[in-house]
Amino acid sequence: MPLFNDPRPTRRAILIASATAALAPLVPGKARAVTPAAATALVEQVASEITRIINSGRSESSMIGDFERMMARYADMPTIAQSVLGPAARSASGGQLSAFAEAFRGYMARKYGRQFREFIGGTVTVVGAQDTGRYIEVNSTVTMPGQGPFEVRFRVWDRSGQPLFIDLLIEGVSLVISERSEIGAVLDRNGGSIDGATQTLRGMG
Repeated sequence: MPLFNDPRPTRRAILIASATAALAPLVPGKARAVTPAAATALVEQVASEITRIINSGRSESSMIGDFERMMARYADMPTIAQSVLGPAARSASGGQLSAFAEAFRGYMARKYGRQFREFIGGTVTVVGAQDTGRYIEVNSTVTMPGQGPFEVRFRVWDRSGQPLFIDLLIEGVSLVISERSEIGAVLDRNGGSIDGATQTLRGMG
């Protein structure tokens, strides 16, 4: 499946771009009725959407807006918000979590969406999917021009009632771990205040 079309991609950029569509919630839960076929279809749809955005010829700000809307559609953002907040989420109100999730989505769209033009040119090939009992793991191979292929594993569940991304591992490493560290630092700078962290995120990326 063609993902990008520019002859000058970088390995780091394709890793980051793929990962932003599938952040990992580290909270208890079990997939409901999502099937390997449905999870695979989701992965293929996201790759298609990224291709469309990159090749649209639109301005950077428009592409970032498209990317944020894509995340809202395909990622389980409420669960992701709780995951990246870690223990701080336990004392947050519903309103605080909702505001944080929205700010975090925008931050991720800005942070990684600006790199779209750098990573055009790769392909994602789905090689299989398996039901782990808690989620469906879709295995894929990413190939970049002039570079060796590498593995990306997408984790999908339908806790919200529809298949959504909950995790992505790039050569065994989950993006959410890095982002959880980043958000931890933002919380520290705001004295542990979720409202403060939310406001900070709105100006980051």
